[in-house]
Amino acid sequence: MYLTFDDGPSQQTKRILDILKKEDVKATFFVIGHTDDFSKKMYRRIVKEGHTLGMHSYSHIYSELYKSTASFEKDVEKIQNYLQKVTGVTPVYYRFPGGSSYSGLPNPIQDYIQVLNDRGISYIDWNVVDGGNTGKRVKKKELIANVVNGVSAFSTSIVQMHDSSDKTATADVLPEMIKELKQKEYELLPISSETTPVRHVE
Repeated sequence: MYLTFDDGPSQQTKRILDILKKEDVKATFFVIGHTDDFSKKMYRRIVKEGHTLGMHSYSHIYSELYKSTASFEKDVEKIQNYLQKVTGVTPVYYRFPGGSSYSGLPNPIQDYIQVLNDRGISYIDWNVVDGGNTGKRVKKKELIANVVNGVSAFSTSIVQMHDSSDKTATADVLPEMIKELKQKEYELLPISSETTPVRHVE
């Protein structure tokens, strides 16, 4: 199974990285573009500590990002080149804001997928969510149960969580969540070329 975090980096990213280091677990971070020194430090730390650095667009502004395939390609190129410049590693995994099943696109999703294919980028969706991004207050036990129960339904589970600045609950529950997953003998891995991709739309 794969723990993934969207929308960072933020102070929550630092908290999560500290927890993952303590628990000796590797994960995947689908990041957006920030130019401040703290964010650059987080990008580098993600790579240095053996996690997978993925892309979640540069702007994360849907109306700009998805306006056309040309605007999408420009954004993809911007985030990929930026992360390569900051970390020395060229990211090759992408998570569409909204997922590949996002319905608010002016063009078919396959047109945007082709942009990624042409650049050798693999897109990754999810089949388990912790529920911390609904805008509703979710009890900590419920967040853990959503993941622990959710992964039991799949041979390969990709869990979507968030590490944006306003999503504090994920980091709050992560130690206990990892403990329960380890007790159930799940193998927690970073996304790699050996991962079977989960995709809402092929």
